[in-house]
Amino acid sequence: MEHATLSYEGFDPATEGLREALCTLGNGYVATRGAAPESVADGVHYPGTYFAGCYDRLTSTVAGRAVENEDLVNAPNWLPLRFRTPGQDWLTLAGGQVLEHQQDLDLRQGVLTRRTRFRDPIGRRVAVTQRRLVSMHDPHVAALERTFVAENWSGRLEVRASLDGRVTNAGVARYRDLDGQHLVPVEEGWDSEERIAWLQVRTATSQIRVAQAAVTVVVGRPGPVTTRFERSAGESAVRMRLDLAEGVPVTIEKRVAMYTSLDRAISEPLDAARAHAARVPPFEELLTDHVRAWEHLWRSCRVVVPGQPQQALDLYVFHLLQVLSEHTEHLDAGMPARGLHGEAYRGHVFWDELFVFPFLLLRLPRVARSLLMYRWRRLPQARRAASDAGYRGAMYPWQSGSDGRDETQRMHLNPVSGRWLEDHTDLQRHVGIAVAHNVWQYYQATGDLEFLHGYGIEMLVDIARFWCSLATYDAATDRYDIRGVVGPDEYHDRYPEADRAGIDNNTYTNVMVTRVLRYALDAMALLSEREGRALRRRLGLEEHETELFDHVSRRMRVVFQGEGVLCQFEGYDRLVELDWPAYRSRYGSIRRLDRILEAEGDSVQRYQASKQADVLMLVFLLGEDGLLGALASLGYEFDRVRLDRTVDHYLARTSHGSTLSAVVHAWVLASRDRGASWRFFREALDSDIADVQGGTTAEGIHLGAMAGAVDLVQRCYTGLDLTGGVLRLEPRLPDELDALELRLRYRDHWGITVRCDHDGVRLGIPGSQQPSITAAVDGQERELKPGEVWDVPRRPDGIAPGGPTGAPRAQPPGEQHREQSKGVQS
Repeated sequence: MEHATLSYEGFDPATEGLREALCTLGNGYVATRGAAPESVADGVHYPGTYFAGCYDRLTSTVAGRAVENEDLVNAPNWLPLRFRTPGQDWLTLAGGQVLEHQQDLDLRQGVLTRRTRFRDPIGRRVAVTQRRLVSMHDPHVAALERTFVAENWSGRLEVRASLDGRVTNAGVARYRDLDGQHLVPVEEGWDSEERIAWLQVRTATSQIRVAQAAVTVVVGRPGPVTTRFERSAGESAVRMRLDLAEGVPVTIEKRVAMYTSLDRAISEPLDAARAHAARVPPFEELLTDHVRAWEHLWRSCRVVVPGQPQQALDLYVFHLLQVLSEHTEHLDAGMPARGLHGEAYRGHVFWDELFVFPFLLLRLPRVARSLLMYRWRRLPQARRAASDAGYRGAMYPWQSGSDGRDETQRMHLNPVSGRWLEDHTDLQRHVGIAVAHNVWQYYQATGDLEFLHGYGIEMLVDIARFWCSLATYDAATDRYDIRGVVGPDEYHDRYPEADRAGIDNNTYTNVMVTRVLRYALDAMALLSEREGRALRRRLGLEEHETELFDHVSRRMRVVFQGEGVLCQFEGYDRLVELDWPAYRSRYGSIRRLDRILEAEGDSVQRYQASKQADVLMLVFLLGEDGLLGALASLGYEFDRVRLDRTVDHYLARTSHGSTLSAVVHAWVLASRDRGASWRFFREALDSDIADVQGGTTAEGIHLGAMAGAVDLVQRCYTGLDLTGGVLRLEPRLPDELDALELRLRYRDHWGITVRCDHDGVRLGIPGSQQPSITAAVDGQERELKPGEVWDVPRRPDGIAPGGPTGAPRAQPPGEQHREQSKGVQS
């Protein structure tokens, strides 16, 4: 892998939050934002460190109501390493006079480097170079190295290195009126022999203990160093004074070990942190092991394309691996939608793993399995939720945190109007569909029958039970209806003037429910007769229930509107048409149309307007043939012409208020208008780098959108499909994409190589003792043995079977799809 670097020049307070989020370093166990070590949370900077699965809940008063929220906890800040020249204040980016500043994130090595030249008030210049890592080799270790050079003076430099547990959750402006005091001091201390400072805190409600121990040493010291330990409640600090000689570099290393009481195989986190800190090697040795671990990940995870998109793809893969690495396998943690990069969405787990699973299944299937085990361990809570609501089976919550209870807020703040509003997004029952789809896709990619038999089928069956109990039967039409839910489009959570929340017969939900029921039935069909009987006894599964699964899967209602267009939900076509040009002219960005209309005293509920792809998600998940087949199995006539009309209809009525929307539209348009697909792909690549949502990335990356952008290259443009025990490729590269290369894992074959260009496909199977696989390229099928390479030239027209069926129809995304929103996302 060539050198890949994300670089920023100069200090810009307005974009510092974005830079901190994008320069976060992590290893799947813990992550730390890219804040300067001398900074504090001050409205410009926001240091934040987050452990996977470390949550705490507090109660606040909102609009006269007591509101309980569970948050991913901002853990003690291990970064602080402040410095000052004699007689002056501490030098900082915001407070000192900065002569030069350069910040580089080395994506290949996972190292953040800062080079800054300061001038103090009396003209003394100090050049400071910092390198930082959060070890991918040892998940409990982070370290920074700081080198000082006195450019035009000699004298004493004072340095203060601390572990600060006095931090709060205050990284999202609209949450700051809520209680964010999650940490309670427990113990601070100093071992003078080992020269280790330590700190332990606990979370206020969940009682999780978090411990850090730091060794701070001067490397290549020019003279004597005086050290003094300072203690205060929630902070452990070491103050050093060292002599600088003009032009002579002096380096300080801060090496930190971190544990929590959630960790396995330890007795006490503080004991573990102190013992580990005593053994942490010097920075260069840490770096060698860390780089080697990253090299291993990059060999299997990189997606290669020519030209400018490569840096964004590398950055997004880098952040995916920092949240979901091989270290994640051993944790009981889900995938926070905003990564371990900030506090937006309170660190909750939504459905976004649906967009991340394809990346994991092709490279890190054990990590995908660990995320499914997070869901399986919370199956009892999902069963209780369903029972409490009067249903059978398992009802997974829209937002999940520590124990699987529903963490969805019931009030949310519109920052445009300043009003707190009722929130009904807890009715997004489709998160259970995502869980079931991920279970089935995991099996398709890995063939892991042990997981399917031991865990997966149980989730599939109970999710299927839930949907069958939620569906109501209309004997007159022999159809099933699903009422009172919210689809992926969060703009519509009730009908205008309705006295109940939810909408009816959401097309995405209804069609995907039929697939979930088939997944459950197909999974049970894989069992032997004896295993099937045992499962039925264990789950109390009666024959009439599986008969119901089958009947509902064939008789679910799907609603259509004029000319055979799929209706987003029953009654959507009766809503008012929005004057889109007028609103774009008035506001520029209308990504958060719901907030704009509410601030005007109106409601988006009245309009045919979507926040993000809803109906079109079906093409993204099932493919065109899969969607057509699903509708045919329900007895509906629906063809590609009607599907084209459906795509055009919703493309014109979507505000793209979610970063996931561009991913889905790029996917759907790939077989219709590849130029438009490419432009949506480039928008998806810009989602976090350019912060297209207007300030939200500073609060945490959008992990689903990042993975979705990568997935457009690895699956959409290659036409990669793994269902049915065949590895299929039907490339549909846009003209702007000359070629692409990737490695993937399929079943037990590691390092399968794929190269696609406009002339053909090369598929290589590495040598091993594993059995052959069945592969298909552009409809040609053959068996490939380990060690074989298959070159397949493209047809003269360059179009794979099942590709474009006519001239481009969909309108390309105009400037409105690339506009910079001034709002913020909840």
